[in-house]
Amino acid sequence: MALAIVLGRDALRPPQPPLTQDDIDAAVLHTLETRTLPSRAVRPALGIAPSVVHIQAMTLDKDQPGADLQESGVGTGVVVMEDGTLLTNLHVVAGADELKLTFYDGTESTARVVGTKPDNDLAILKPQRIPDDLAPATLGSSRNLLPGDDVVVVGFPFGIGPSVSAGVVSGLNRQFRSREGEPALKGLIQFDAAANPGNSGGPLLNASGEVVGIVTAILNPTSARTFVGIGFAVTIEDAGSALGVPPF
Repeated sequence: MALAIVLGRDALRPPQPPLTQDDIDAAVLHTLETRTLPSRAVRPALGIAPSVVHIQAMTLDKDQPGADLQESGVGTGVVVMEDGTLLTNLHVVAGADELKLTFYDGTESTARVVGTKPDNDLAILKPQRIPDDLAPATLGSSRNLLPGDDVVVVGFPFGIGPSVSAGVVSGLNRQFRSREGEPALKGLIQFDAAANPGNSGGPLLNASGEVVGIVTAILNPTSARTFVGIGFAVTIEDAGSALGVPPF
């Protein structure tokens, strides 16, 4: 009898009206009006965070025997292999007597340079020790990038960080020549996400959080070493092939 009552009640209940596109649009609009959606940079920044490394270049004062190592420069690296192998810029590590790494979880380690490619201002480092369950970055392709695509930069500008900035691809296949008259870097990605000294060697990410470039240089027509809206990154393809790393 109870089953009959339930079935009878359901039979008498009016059918639910079909869901229309207007209903869906109204629900989406309600969500947009009542909830704060995360920035488009949040997903890439959170995804890359465990793979970004703070690099300190340490040098000895040759004129003061017995002196302690002093920090002579800072930069950023991105872990590309599970064994901790990471990419950075050659100019970040050049001339250092010791390289000190600090990982996402606070683990510290020294590192050695195991490969360089001056034509692309790239270096590959191998740390002495790594955190447990270290996650390498997800590597993408720069070949699908278009001017206007969203990009994110994560690194340690002036040693502060990890810091996140966001912008767009400003241009592709650019060239850059430093004030020191070094050979021009070619095939670069131009971007307008803020980058400053210390960001060098860090990842340039697409909207999916994949590494598509290694931040390499900023252009400033003045003598100041600060960002005015033009940054350059070596493509991840050049980074991989130049350093003898298997294709990403």
